[in-house]
Amino acid sequence: MLLNHKAAIEMLVEHAGEIAFNTFTFFNLHALLSENLLADPNASGRLRATIVEIGGTVYHPLAIPQQIEEYFRLILEKSNAIRDPFEQAFFLMVQIPYLQPFLDVNKRVSRLGANIPLIKQNLSPLSFVDVPEQAYIDGTLGVYELNRIELLRDVFVWAYERSCEQFKAVASTLPEPDPFRLKYRAELVDAIGRLVRATEPMNVGIVRDMAANLVPSEDQQRFFKLLSDELRYLHEGNIARYRLTLSEFRTWRARHQR
Repeated sequence: MLLNHKAAIEMLVEHAGEIAFNTFTFFNLHALLSENLLADPNASGRLRATIVEIGGTVYHPLAIPQQIEEYFRLILEKSNAIRDPFEQAFFLMVQIPYLQPFLDVNKRVSRLGANIPLIKQNLSPLSFVDVPEQAYIDGTLGVYELNRIELLRDVFVWAYERSCEQFKAVASTLPEPDPFRLKYRAELVDAIGRLVRATEPMNVGIVRDMAANLVPSEDQQRFFKLLSDELRYLHEGNIARYRLTLSEFRTWRARHQR
């Protein structure tokens, strides 16, 4: 579950310019969060076609697949029509668990999906760390059984205020990130992964060609230097950021230390 959350958060952050209130984003968000957690692996990233029951409540979600798809698309359409990012976030937290469009993992999808408008507006992210589980459950039950949002709204506001405090505390202890590195983070990960896994000997020309293929001409020289520095300082303690395995790194190091 932790690995799935990590992968889902990385998708939201690394593709911030592409994620949106559409089926592609939410199907893939569900697929990442539900990987290896569903009895039916084919249900991952798909709308459910079976009846589901929710423990601890008398509420029964819709059961007809055509209606589930219709209302799921309506939720996304209405989310797009909302202009306030906080209202968008809370709307998703209410509507997705109520509809239960997926076989399972709906609340996790709603909580991470609520971060989409916050990420796109460059606002502090929403985390439910330290939120009392029973308060969240009671707020969701209020939506299920009474169609009342007040308690869940209070939990949402409390969680976001606490998230902002935690985010500020962490941010204050960190240096200002390099905008250029952030801009080309995905390209840097891709380039180092490909260069380390390559079988042919690596030289300056290959690294320069890699930079030329990945970034615009005006940024190629700076990216080439960044890429060269990262390769020079690559070690066993930082290879995870480039999705490399220990065996891949050791093979590369042995090949280039001859």
